[in-house]
Amino acid sequence: MALEYPKKVVIGDITVRDGFQHEEQFIPTDAKLWLAEQLILAGFTRIETTNYGPPKLMPQFADADELMKRLRTSKKVKDKLDDVEITCITIRERAAARAIEARKAGVGPDRILFMVSTSESHHKTNSGTTLAEYWKMCEEWIPKAHDAGMKVCGTVSTIWGCPIEGPTELKKAVEFTRRWLDIGADDVEHADHDGSAPPNKVYEYFSMILDAIPDPEKHVAHFHTTRGWGLANVLAALQAGITHFEGTMGGIGGQPANFVSGVPVGGTGKYYYEDPSIVGLTSTEDMVVMMDEMGIDVGVDVDKVLEIGAMVERIVGRRLRSECVHTGRIPKGLTGRV
Repeated sequence: MALEYPKKVVIGDITVRDGFQHEEQFIPTDAKLWLAEQLILAGFTRIETTNYGPPKLMPQFADADELMKRLRTSKKVKDKLDDVEITCITIRERAAARAIEARKAGVGPDRILFMVSTSESHHKTNSGTTLAEYWKMCEEWIPKAHDAGMKVCGTVSTIWGCPIEGPTELKKAVEFTRRWLDIGADDVEHADHDGSAPPNKVYEYFSMILDAIPDPEKHVAHFHTTRGWGLANVLAALQAGITHFEGTMGGIGGQPANFVSGVPVGGTGKYYYEDPSIVGLTSTEDMVVMMDEMGIDVGVDVDKVLEIGAMVERIVGRRLRSECVHTGRIPKGLTGRV
C-alpha cells in the first residue's frame, strides 16, 4: 500500500528569528538581511525575521527595527515582497505596539505571532503572565493588529509534553486551537518546542485537529528535533493531512539564548537542557529534500536551499544538523563516479 499524503505543501523558513535566537554570539544584521533576501529569492513565501520583545532580554533582536526597514527597502527582493508573508514575534503588548507602529510606517510585518502553552508554568516562563491574563490581552490586541492590516498567528505549545511539568493532554491543545480561532487568530502554529512529540502522537493529534477544524490553511506544524524525531514527525503530520510546515536552516534554534556575545542576559531564563547545543528545529534543507523525493511540490528551489544552508553554517561558524547540505540530493542519473 502506498503512503497517503498531500502533494503540495507550504514551507516557512524561520531561521532569521527562531534559528538565530538560540545563538550565543550576535548574528550581524547584514547576515540576517542576506539570509532573508536569499530565502525569498529561493521561493519561500513565508519567512520569520525578528522578535519585537525587549532587547535587554533578547539582544539578538536589538536590530529588529533596522532589519525590517532594510528588508522592506531591499532592491534585491522588491519585486517579490508582495508575494511574501513576513512574520515577527510579539509575545506581549509593547511588542505588538511596536509591530503596529512599524506597519503604519511601511516597514512592519505582514503577520505577528502570539504564544500560549497548555502548561501554565511553561507559559509563564515565556510570557511572564498567567494564561487567563494572556488570553485577555490577545482578545484586545488581535483586533488592533487586524486594523493595522496584519494577520495574527496564535501558537499552541507544550502540546505533547512540557520540559517543566512533564506530560500534557492533547485535547487541551485542541481546545486552545479553537479558542485562538474564536478570538480572531488567522491561523494556528502547533508547536513541539522541546522535542517531546513521538510520531504516533503527532499523527493522533493532527487527526484530532483536522477532524475538529478541517481547513489545512489554518494549521502550521512546528517541530523541534531535540531527540532526533523531527522528520519522522513531519511525515506523521503529512499523513494526517497537514500542508503547512516550518523549519530552520541546519536545524538551529531553540529557547532564546541567556548568554550573548560574552554577556549573560535574561532570555527566558535557565535552559531547559543542560547541553544547549542539543536543541533545534527540523532542518529546512532536509525537510525540503525529503518532500521533493516523495514527489511533493515544495514550491522552492531545492538546490538553492542547499546552497543557502551551507552558507548559514559559515555564518554561525560550525557544522549544523542538516545532512542534505553535506550529502546533497539523491542523484538522478550517471555521475561517472564509482
